[in-house]
Amino acid sequence: MTSSVKTPVPARERLIVALDVPEAAAARSLVRQIGDAAGLYKVGLQLFTAEGPAVIRELVNSGHQVFLDLKLHDIPNTVASAVRAAGKLRVSMLTVHASGGINMLRAAKDAAPSGLKVLAVTVLTSLKDEDLQEIGIAGGVTDQVLRAAVLARQAGCDGVVASAKESALLRRELGEGFIIVNPGVRPAGAETNDQQRVATPAEAIAAGASHIVVGRPVTQSADPAGAARAIIAEMEHAQVLR
Repeated sequence: MTSSVKTPVPARERLIVALDVPEAAAARSLVRQIGDAAGLYKVGLQLFTAEGPAVIRELVNSGHQVFLDLKLHDIPNTVASAVRAAGKLRVSMLTVHASGGINMLRAAKDAAPSGLKVLAVTVLTSLKDEDLQEIGIAGGVTDQVLRAAVLARQAGCDGVVASAKESALLRRELGEGFIIVNPGVRPAGAETNDQQRVATPAEAIAAGASHIVVGRPVTQSADPAGAARAIIAEMEHAQVLR
């Protein structure tokens, strides 16, 4: 008889450190300092535009998992081709934008090789209700996040990217098996910078996030590995309480 109790995912594997730096040398230095204190490393538009696929190959070949955050948004065929290219780089997670529509989302998921998780970005954490109204989206941020997440699930995506402010709602609506990645996570007392909808690591995990993305509080710390370990400890405490 097998047990139905699921083993919790180690907090380290739920921490994504954002390598939002201008060049590979800076990314290389951070990864060398942080090492395995983080489960995944995020490569976003800045680093990818500066260094291209080479930086991803270097990270993967050195044994690290990569969250490629390009928020792909184009016609279905173009996005599918980009997803196949990302698959060849052996990245673990890749973002597309939910506003590309269900056909684009399906094309992205269909093009993804086994092991590549396709995540749909719902609403950027820099946006608030007034911003959505300005660009013609009816309702508030929460309404749009839920609409986008339901669409992503219908399309077969593995999960979504949303702020921790919406995580509890998404977890209730989408169930335990769906990946929810929270960007804009900041330890208590850290600067929010250009993020509008932020939360602490403990708040994010308690609300139902499967992964959190942390950038400057780790990468700009005098001790990046120590900062990462402190965040993991906070996540572990919240994981026990949840």
